[in-house]
Amino acid sequence: MSPCFPAWVYGDPRQVIYPRNSTGMYCGVGENKDKPYVVYYDLLKCITGTSILAAAMNGLQCPTTQVCVAKCPEVFASIYLKSLQKDIMQPYCQPGFNLTSTTMAVSEIAAKELCPTFLVPSQPFFNRCFPAANISIPSDFSIIYQGRNVTGNDTKDVLGNATSQIMDSFNFQNLGKRIFQDFAKSWSWILIALAIAMVVSLLFLLLLRFTAGILVWVLIVGVIGVIGYGIYHCWMEYDTFNKQGATIANVGFTTNLSAYGSVKETWLAIFIILVVVEVVLLLLLLFLRKRILIAIALIKEASRAIGYIMSSLFYPIVTFVLLVVCVAYWGITALYLATSGAPLYVISAPNNSTPGCSNITGNTTCDPVGFNSSSTGCQESRCIFYKYNTEGIFQQNLFNLQIYNVFGFLWCINFVIALGQCVLAGTFASYYWAFHKPKDIPYFPVSGAFMRTLRYHTGSLAFGSLILTIVQMIRIVLEYLDHKLKGAQNPCTRFLLCCLKCCFWCLEKFIKFLNRNAYIMIAVYGKNFCVSAKNAFKLLMRNIVRVVVLDKITDLLIFFGKLIVVGGVGVLAFFFFSGRLPIPNDAFKSPTLNYYWIPILTVVVGSYMIAQGFFSVYNMCVDTLFLCFLEDLERNDGSAEKPYYMPKSLMSILNKKNRPPKTEEKKKKKK
Repeated sequence: MSPCFPAWVYGDPRQVIYPRNSTGMYCGVGENKDKPYVVYYDLLKCITGTSILAAAMNGLQCPTTQVCVAKCPEVFASIYLKSLQKDIMQPYCQPGFNLTSTTMAVSEIAAKELCPTFLVPSQPFFNRCFPAANISIPSDFSIIYQGRNVTGNDTKDVLGNATSQIMDSFNFQNLGKRIFQDFAKSWSWILIALAIAMVVSLLFLLLLRFTAGILVWVLIVGVIGVIGYGIYHCWMEYDTFNKQGATIANVGFTTNLSAYGSVKETWLAIFIILVVVEVVLLLLLLFLRKRILIAIALIKEASRAIGYIMSSLFYPIVTFVLLVVCVAYWGITALYLATSGAPLYVISAPNNSTPGCSNITGNTTCDPVGFNSSSTGCQESRCIFYKYNTEGIFQQNLFNLQIYNVFGFLWCINFVIALGQCVLAGTFASYYWAFHKPKDIPYFPVSGAFMRTLRYHTGSLAFGSLILTIVQMIRIVLEYLDHKLKGAQNPCTRFLLCCLKCCFWCLEKFIKFLNRNAYIMIAVYGKNFCVSAKNAFKLLMRNIVRVVVLDKITDLLIFFGKLIVVGGVGVLAFFFFSGRLPIPNDAFKSPTLNYYWIPILTVVVGSYMIAQGFFSVYNMCVDTLFLCFLEDLERNDGSAEKPYYMPKSLMSILNKKNRPPKTEEKKKKKK
């Protein structure tokens, strides 16, 4: 057992079977070996009622004395009854207190909780004594709740409410402990699964230089085949219903949409749509085959570039750390602003049913230093923190400061993402523009691109991030207005807000796309943001068909890669942690868990984040090489003065080649 975690983390049976009393000692263990059960002195104190302050003050614990007993109560008893049966109450009193010989008043005994105020027939549940189900309350038995006597069915309802709150608290605590136990037992296997996800992601990217073409054509043929099967299935269904004479006239207009699946017109319409889609895809495949080959060549080249610059795959860690810093700074600033006022304290009591506490409403302020509970008439009253003061000029402008803080947070987040994109663009641009690969690739390309970006391009990145942040803030304001106007019945207002939200969503997507390509041009040419954005946009518009083909094929491959990584590792984790994977060696068997879906869910989420990090680098590599390829194609002509930098695979597809210098041409002619 690891010393890093307490015993209960690894499933200490005492924590599950044996409860603890108010002093923290286990019942049924050690000196309490003969007393395995816990009895609550005043179950009514477990009802927090509507007092939020009392609930927060009590947390998940019932604020009453709890003692270890040999058995749960079997009869009704109360210290307020005149015919007090002391021999029945004595076993449930505090150790060392003698109910028979004491001279203390009943109210004093109840206030100091030396004995339970009442007993009801109880049954043990997880070694805790709770009122038995379907008990009949005697007519002479009553309890005091919120300053009044409660009898009969009211007593049963009050006790049931208190019991349910204890059970909710008990279940919540054990759920948290069991989840933590599962993490403590399986953390090493979770790390191994995440390492497998990292290796699979890396291998997938590296093997794309050999398998990209096969994968792309297999996926394209698979899509065409699936649509073809859909066409066949629709035609068979149409033929069947046509022979049966099932037409839409037999069904008419109905809200039961499943009824339309039993008419021939529905399947005929789907058949026609699928045929049109299939024909369009075949025509696109016929006319765009050359552009598909270019996209495959660029994808292979991106895999080759990552193989030469492996350190680029770990740059997302830097981005993640910087994002954590931004989130932490925003959270600290928001917390500082929210707590900038003077603290206010109010008088509160754990339970208003305690004698003298019925007048405690939680609205009276107090000073925690000089507070005395005797001055309130309630011995259990406390002076607790309520909130921070919101009065004053500074506090009244906290909302504006929080908005400014959110704006700065979004700006920082967008700047960090832009920094990562520009660094990776500079890294892979240095690969593309190396004439002799990999000999001409500069040393430490990632760190060199990082320093170059920080030194020369921070202003451009900040400006591009600012534009995106402004659009995002407008979207946040629109969402806020939409939330506030949800109850409005004006359809024009709702329609206008919906249109504005849609337009600004599209604008944000466009700006992200434009910024991404602008950062690539900044990394390549070092010009400012506006010039780079204009040049990138014009370059992409001149090659719009190539852009669409490459983008969709890359998205298809990345989706397939994520599916392999997340799905494969997730399925492996399911069979391992659920115990369905037969392993003969006990050292490699999965640990016994309370909820095996906890590590499985952790592995799936972690695998997705790892795959997202790796494939985001790959996607940036493809985009950078593509823009460099377009620039290379437009600015160079293959001459000795302007040679092509593209790989030979792309030259062969485009029927391009670099012409040798004139001196070499003369030598060849002489030969």
